[in-house]
Amino acid sequence: MKADTIIKLNNVERFYIMGESTVKALDGVDVKINKGDFAVIVGPSGSGKSTMMNMIGALDLPTKGEIYLDEQNIAHLDESDLAQIRGRKIGFVFQTFNLIPTMTSLENIMLPMIFQGIDKQERIKRAEKILEDVKLTHRKNHLANELSGGERQRVAIGRALANDPDVILADEPTGNLDTKTGAEILKLFVNLNKKGKTIILVTHDLELVKYSKKILKLKDGKIVK
Repeated sequence: MKADTIIKLNNVERFYIMGESTVKALDGVDVKINKGDFAVIVGPSGSGKSTMMNMIGALDLPTKGEIYLDEQNIAHLDESDLAQIRGRKIGFVFQTFNLIPTMTSLENIMLPMIFQGIDKQERIKRAEKILEDVKLTHRKNHLANELSGGERQRVAIGRALANDPDVILADEPTGNLDTKTGAEILKLFVNLNKKGKTIILVTHDLELVKYSKKILKLKDGKIVK
């Protein structure tokens, strides 16, 4: 694998047994994503986008095939090793934000650092810098449910950046936002990409394709050329 390749999927299949039938969520997928790419995964509902995101993000293992993250084959690792890799190398952003409602913006961003053993003062210092980067310093002591949708997504992006990962993986990150707020969030991703972060964005919204450097179109579990 070339040094500039950060993620590679070789003939990845993911099958699910549903009663007497087998659902092929991914069916022989080959993908290469380089460091610094802004990749958009598109396709209709049921095309395999979420399954592919789970494979890339080490949230699930393939039925068959190989998945390389930074030259390490993660396809057969156990859950504790996968969790460590996820924590260090991948930041996740979800459509529903997935913030802890009883925590402040600052505390939500600090949370992933705890699992990496970072001491409290360093966690606070990093989180305050991230809040500054996502333009939410004035909301740092507000609880998640006191924030607007756009502000929650900024906190979610901040949390994804907490451990300075190589890859930001975003699943429908503008799906719950109005058009104007969604455009602001996408600008944030573009700026992160310009700073060297590899961005992988999963969406059914073809409007987002214009932001990408690489388009991966899925249909029936296969990459459509």
